[in-house]
Amino acid sequence: MSYVEMPGAQVPIRMWADPATVEDVALRQLQNVSTLPWIRGLAVMPDVHFGKGATVGSVIAMQGAVCPAAVGVDIGCGMSAVRTSLTANDLPGDLSRLRSRIEQAIPVGRGMHQEPVEPRDFHGLATAGWDSFWARFQGVADAVKFREGRAVSQMGTLGAGNHFIEVCVDSDGVVWLMLHSGSRNIGKELAEHHIGIAQKLPHNQDLIDRDLAVFVADTPQMAAYRNDLFWAQEYAKYNRTLMMALLKDAVRKEFKKAKPVFEPEISCHHNYVAEERYDGLDLLVTRKGAIRAGSGDYGIIPGSMGTGSYIVKGLGNERAFNSASHGAGRRMSRGAAKRRFSVQDLADQTSGVECRKDSGVVDEIPAAYKPIEQVIDQQRDLVEVVARLKQVVCVKG
Repeated sequence: MSYVEMPGAQVPIRMWADPATVEDVALRQLQNVSTLPWIRGLAVMPDVHFGKGATVGSVIAMQGAVCPAAVGVDIGCGMSAVRTSLTANDLPGDLSRLRSRIEQAIPVGRGMHQEPVEPRDFHGLATAGWDSFWARFQGVADAVKFREGRAVSQMGTLGAGNHFIEVCVDSDGVVWLMLHSGSRNIGKELAEHHIGIAQKLPHNQDLIDRDLAVFVADTPQMAAYRNDLFWAQEYAKYNRTLMMALLKDAVRKEFKKAKPVFEPEISCHHNYVAEERYDGLDLLVTRKGAIRAGSGDYGIIPGSMGTGSYIVKGLGNERAFNSASHGAGRRMSRGAAKRRFSVQDLADQTSGVECRKDSGVVDEIPAAYKPIEQVIDQQRDLVEVVARLKQVVCVKG
């Protein structure tokens, strides 16, 4: 489909979804965002749904301002995927040992490494900038300085919620590795710290929604936020890079005879801010639950823990600010999913996938998400499909 244009206050709302299928609370959030004086464009992806502060699946282009709640508290959250030389024929019938090996290598949930992960231990892993990255931690907000030890120990860990590690097979029978995670607790604390500061600034006192408090250009608060934001985005990227290195190592050990080879990594943020230029204007583009899909950009759009995912290539649609969806998008809250579905429902909907099938992940049941095929179909003018993947192993926190 192409987009539907809806009226907004300062700018029209361009939506790659049927407005009739979007929750009223999400539509109100979008209308509220469109009232911000600094906004220059608002694009809505087909996985749109209500989110804390700002709508998930929204791309907000502002001039001279940025809204930290529109980035989300998991700064830099995103995806990584790697095509391997393994095929479905290399996989054993019982994948429980592979899953266990992955869980032993990469801490999940609130877990962290007992010893910090050292990127130089992995042959061929790009380590340029690692030392300067950690040196820059001394320049982030004093309020989180005491978390340095935890941030170091959580580097290369998964987290919980909708984060996951998967082994997948594409339609040609080729095995892929894929993972989804972000900036862990340090990104969350930085986000919450700056949201709190923004909400107290005088220019935000008359906003229709205090959650949409912004920082404006050429102020010390904006400079401090941008510094911490970009550091956290880099943390998230390193976190995925190290997890992928650990995942590859686990796969090498499990498939020693096959001697797996790994292609270059595809990686993309989907909760972040980028400096981009549109219609002759230098803008700060916030993608919350959206990936960059510039012409030729590779991206990853996951479904759920039982439905599969897509590798895509961007078509460079500037009406969407060169963006696409970050996944299928939830169609019901976590609480609603827990009330509606049982452990048996989860087992039925993840049949054939080696994964957790207990009450702790019922809120991640496939039926709690929109159909991924429909979401892909709604953005055919934003991306082209490169590969469709179906998971055979899914590790969650």
